Amino acid sequence: MSPLTVNNLNKSFKALQVLKDVSLEVKDQERHVVIGPNGAGKTTLFNCIMGTIPLSSGEVLFDGQNVGAVYDRLRAAILRGEIAAGATVPQARLAGDLGAGRTPLREALRMLQRDGLVVSEPNRSVRIATLSAEDFEELCIMRVALEAVAIRITVPALASADIAELEGYMAQMEHYRRAGDEPGWRAPHRAFHRLLVAGVGPRVGGEIADLSDHSERYRLRFGGHGVRDDERAEHRGILDAAASGDPDLAAVRLAEHYARTAVLVFGALEPERDPGRLRTAIGAVAPGAEAALGAG
Repeated sequence: MSPLTVNNLNKSFKALQVLKDVSLEVKDQERHVVIGPNGAGKTTLFNCIMGTIPLSSGEVLFDGQNVGAVYDRLRAAILRGEIAAGATVPQARLAGDLGAGRTPLREALRMLQRDGLVVSEPNRSVRIATLSAEDFEELCIMRVALEAVAIRITVPALASADIAELEGYMAQMEHYRRAGDEPGWRAPHRAFHRLLVAGVGPRVGGEIADLSDHSERYRLRFGGHGVRDDERAEHRGILDAAASGDPDLAAVRLAEHYARTAVLVFGALEPERDPGRLRTAIGAVAPGAEAALGAG
């Protein structure tokens, strides 16, 4: 049987039963969707409901009873703005929309609360954390402080293959920019930045990745529509500094890049704000780059 993709099925098992050659199975406390008259293809309810995984022969993945799966899906939805900042959503509605069990949903929400992405409500509702200039400035301070050090550690260890990989990400970003495909652009953009700081190690690298994800909420909402035209030049400046083996210049170019994005976000969130703390942080770890913030 040819692969089948199910989109926008977000209520329950019953929504799947109208499909030809689809049956339901409960095994080891996980609910699965079985595809084909002989059960040749199989996936879990969670992936089927979210419409993200093709239902192909032999595929068995996790479902909405899995705490990690529910956490990952909700976290991604919040970070991408699919669930609006400041929105209040009943837990029962979330459970129904995700096809998630109440217990794994509660555990996932506790994890998201520790991440600072949701706020507990006494009436069994979930409130998504709001966006603020104060919070964004703190994110920027943490990112610049960590990544300026990380890129200085990473650049001297970059091999020619690493530079070639970075050039490849640049080419991919340019392809998606020309096509006006911002979602496609994000993957090579993320990979580009993560490779530039990869030498710092997994613990700090994981913290940097989390901060980047949180910052993306702001960039998507307030960073302007699409990809900035001058971002390509900024990425080129970072890569050229790294390729020349100059870690200090690479750190300055990186900090300038983040400062220019911060100016856009502050301009939309709180135009009169003077990001003095961020200016001080940039001046400490990448002297000179603070000028990209403008006059204080």
